[in-house]
Amino acid sequence: MSDVLTSVDGRVARIRLNRPKALNALTTPMCEAMLEALDAWRTDPAVEVVLLDHAEGRGFCAGGDIRMLAESGAGDGTEARRFFHTEYRLNHRLFTYAKPTVAFMDGITMGGGVGLACPCDHRVATENTKFAMPETGIGLFPDVGGGWFLSRLPGRIGQFLALTGRRLDGAECLALGLATHYLPSAVLEDVKARIAADPATLATTLADLGSTQPEARILAHRADIDRLFASDVLEDIYAALEADGGEWALKQLATLKTKSPQTMKVSLRLLHEGATMSTFEDEMRQEYAVGAHVVQRHDFLEGVRAVIVDKDNAPRWDPATPEGVSPHVLDQIFAPLPAAEEWSPG
Repeated sequence: MSDVLTSVDGRVARIRLNRPKALNALTTPMCEAMLEALDAWRTDPAVEVVLLDHAEGRGFCAGGDIRMLAESGAGDGTEARRFFHTEYRLNHRLFTYAKPTVAFMDGITMGGGVGLACPCDHRVATENTKFAMPETGIGLFPDVGGGWFLSRLPGRIGQFLALTGRRLDGAECLALGLATHYLPSAVLEDVKARIAADPATLATTLADLGSTQPEARILAHRADIDRLFASDVLEDIYAALEADGGEWALKQLATLKTKSPQTMKVSLRLLHEGATMSTFEDEMRQEYAVGAHVVQRHDFLEGVRAVIVDKDNAPRWDPATPEGVSPHVLDQIFAPLPAAEEWSPG
């Protein structure tokens, strides 16, 4: 059975992720299959809407094939760069797609899953949604357009999410604009059937079957987030959290101290620069260069060892403190690639 199921149902095309034992984590062939389908449907007059979801299991998409990326990064990095190049083309294709796209984030939606959902026109959250960009915990950074999407969230919430990797539920996704609709999972099959029967009713179907969502808990800390995460300098954020000294602030500080200082600084710079990017293509070109460098650095290989391979959850970051990550190191990570190696949308 294929890891990606594609089909056309009436005037609706469907992409269904079908790798449930891996929580639908993306591989290079999966990204290639989705790109091929999208390119075929782009000029097919019979297709009016594209739906993205998962066939079974509790994850829409838990990310990418991290173990492969680390194994490649420990070598020459060729396979890792090929994956990023293909995945980012898929993200960009969805972002610029001419036909309406709908992503159903019914379950775990992290990393690469965020990269599939966020470019879509309609993004449906449910009571099962667990949305996060947890990359700093494995020495990576919120890629797949994270520098674009997170930097455009209200206040400093994007920076908070990028650094801490905090999980959002469906109601929080809706409140922050990461989701456009909140539906109970019980009605999703009905929604898909209605859209397939009459794509012109897409917007009204999503609106009509929406439910009253629970309270968005993150908003209770909105003022704290904007105040304590106000700086683009990681040391300033540490100092603000320490100076505050409250239970919530100290909990966030303890969380940050488990993350890679290097990739937390990468994340802050990525969002700072992403906020000024004029096109999503520019963002993906930058993220590809950063990813090509980070995937071969110590912190990513060590983070994958600690969290995914050995599972001791005790990564030894190097440098171990924010102060140890120099501006020179960041400049190396953000250095553009030679023209022949740059990412392109294809």
